[in-house]
Amino acid sequence: MSNLHFFPPSTGLSLAEIAEATGARVVGSVSADTPVGNVAPLEAAGTGDLTFLENTTYAKYAPGTGASACFITERQAGLLPAHCAALVSHEPYRAFAKAAGLLFPSAVRPQSIFGMAGVAPGAFVHPEARLETGVHVDPGAVVGPGAEIGRGTVICAQAVIGPGVRIGRDSAIGAGASITHSLIGNRVIIHPGARIGQDGFGFAMSPRGHLKVPQVGRVIIQDDVEIGANTTIDRGANRDTVIGEGTKIDNLVQIGHNVQVGRHCVIVGQVGISGSTVLEDFVVLGGQVGVAGHLRIGMGAQVGAKAGVMNDLAAGGKYLGAPAKPARQMFREVAALTKLAQKDDQRG
Repeated sequence: MSNLHFFPPSTGLSLAEIAEATGARVVGSVSADTPVGNVAPLEAAGTGDLTFLENTTYAKYAPGTGASACFITERQAGLLPAHCAALVSHEPYRAFAKAAGLLFPSAVRPQSIFGMAGVAPGAFVHPEARLETGVHVDPGAVVGPGAEIGRGTVICAQAVIGPGVRIGRDSAIGAGASITHSLIGNRVIIHPGARIGQDGFGFAMSPRGHLKVPQVGRVIIQDDVEIGANTTIDRGANRDTVIGEGTKIDNLVQIGHNVQVGRHCVIVGQVGISGSTVLEDFVVLGGQVGVAGHLRIGMGAQVGAKAGVMNDLAAGGKYLGAPAKPARQMFREVAALTKLAQKDDQRG
């Protein structure tokens, strides 16, 4: 049982093939034909393993590594032992990620749970749905009338694709996910249990009771987006909820109706974004950030974990705290409070 591997080592690649695929340069006396078939951390790697060094905290492990090859910067390449080829790169971790994806392609996105090509027995595909050649649908999955799914897309077990939903090519919908009222692009990854396109939380409040506001918009997810397990993205109320190209969303995130998320944003676990807020391109929200509604977060802004965003944030800034404020201001306030506390202690 201890030898069971859900992602067994592949047939491997040579150092030359890895270098060509990642743009790295092989340095050292190790042959470029040396095979690599697995990945491992620097301190635990052995023969045939590929590893990386980018964070200098782990440089102490480099001289003793047993790896056959290591992505590393040119400045640190001399730390490696003679048996370990240096794959010199300006971005070792990024290069490693690309190589690992080539070695373990099945780990890049959800795969068919049933392991069968085409529409599996026990899947429920409406006769009015349109599936291109090469779509895989697992047992228990439901595809509604008028849905369209592009070539190479995988619909895993128990996933539900609602009427009229469009899903592009080479996408993956994880087990138990539900998608309604949505248009989804190419190469989109949606992990198990995600809920996309359900009602937004909209009510006309009154002392006489709260009247439900019909949510008649859509969710539009552009190409190369990844959405984590058990994340929810509400459809728009009177316009669309949009997730921009290349954005990466972690597990357990809540995105409200009419939210506009720009391109290549990063949204970490347990973030909550209230309705009609706009995130411009390349925004980063740390874990458990809460964002009030009808705000704008400027391009490239970074918001630290557990911050509470209650006002618009300018582009390019770094913000902390609740209410969120520029990081430098936050650090000054913390330092001032610390000094006051120390003075009180001295008086006591």
